[in-house]
Amino acid sequence: MADYQTYDLGDFTLQSGETIPSAKIAYKTFGDPSLPAIIYPTWYSGSISDNEWLISPSKTLSPATYHIIIPALFGNGQSSSPSNTSINPFPAVTFYDNVKAQHQLVTKHLKIDHAFAVLGWSMGAGQTYQWATQYPEFMDKVVPFCGSAKTSLHNQVFLEGVKTALVAAKGGSSAGICKGQTAGSTEWTEEQKTVGLKALGRVYAGWGFSQAFYRQRLYETALGYKDLESFMLEFWETWALSKHPENMLTMLQTWQSGDVSAQHPYNGNFEAAMAAIKAKALVLPGKTDLYFPPEDSEYEVECMEKGVGRCVAFPSVWGHWAGGPGQSVEDVEWLDGKLREFFDE
Repeated sequence: MADYQTYDLGDFTLQSGETIPSAKIAYKTFGDPSLPAIIYPTWYSGSISDNEWLISPSKTLSPATYHIIIPALFGNGQSSSPSNTSINPFPAVTFYDNVKAQHQLVTKHLKIDHAFAVLGWSMGAGQTYQWATQYPEFMDKVVPFCGSAKTSLHNQVFLEGVKTALVAAKGGSSAGICKGQTAGSTEWTEEQKTVGLKALGRVYAGWGFSQAFYRQRLYETALGYKDLESFMLEFWETWALSKHPENMLTMLQTWQSGDVSAQHPYNGNFEAAMAAIKAKALVLPGKTDLYFPPEDSEYEVECMEKGVGRCVAFPSVWGHWAGGPGQSVEDVEWLDGKLREFFDE
């Protein structure tokens, strides 16, 4: 039995004009609905349960203090996705589309008209920024960590490598930046899935953690793998093989095309979108994050109105993984402390 619920969105019209017929958004809640609401979206490849490491009676995100809602991305395998629908090909979905669906879930189904905070890691941070610009009056505070309001050019290039490694297994190639894969079948043989997902995992391995993480062999001392090849096989390939290739491509396109200014009334003016954020913002990049570097986050905060945002970097060598999903004990404690201070202000 699924450890989450789904809400029927009906025939859901996307920003592109395409439709997801009989769309569903998956979600899970913690804490009493009378408590201040916190919206905590999922990340690339993550299921709802993969967010739960930050929720605990002993942590800032305590169900005794807050009503916490985890909504799942389209394409994650729980909300409407290539793997659980017969839609072929699955349409391109933006952050705008995901947050529009989340807003419907929260307001129409859960009957919440205002949130205390929105927060998230990685693609969850992208959705946090999207909430803050799409519905700027809806929340009091936002905490995007190890993510961005607009996917940088370098980040888009990194994702091209991930995409191409995956689709090469079935003779495909990239259709271009933010354009998915070349036209053709979205069907995968078991061999193609295995080869493609293993390749995806190994490409990702060079990006998820920093150079210092590998240099210090933290995959051995902190995570317990006997050597580098064991880490590649047992961590990265195992993670990738647990996923569906078309789901990964759907979420990758969402991420690659991320841009909070690609909506009315900003019409491509990124600085105007950042200046429109009204919620107090605590932006937490990873000091050694290879694809969401601190300087990008610093510029985002600079574009906000004076006094709205501040930027503090994780003092960590864990790269992107400093922000999640909970394997670095010291970084979890640091993040939890920053959330507690910010929420108590």
